[in-house]
Amino acid sequence: MAAWTWRFEKSDGTEVEPAVVPEEFTTQGDAESWIGEIWKDLVEGGADQVFLFEDSTKIYGPMSLHAENAESAESAESAENA
Repeated sequence: MAAWTWRFEKSDGTEVEPAVVPEEFTTQGDAESWIGEIWKDLVEGGADQVFLFEDSTKIYGPMSLHAENAESAESAESAENA
């Protein structure tokens, strides 16, 4: 069974320990739901961005945990796809 895990980093790419330690998730949806619920605590604890892994395979990242950056990235992506 695949394990879904997060990597937590500062904006410069330095790995940091998360303020809230996650479990290993059994589905991508569970991992994404968790990050959606806890992202503000992670930012307060010093994380700026995350990567999602399925076992050792990077699925995506870096994904900013800062709302203003996430909104800007979504707007830019929407503009590219228009």
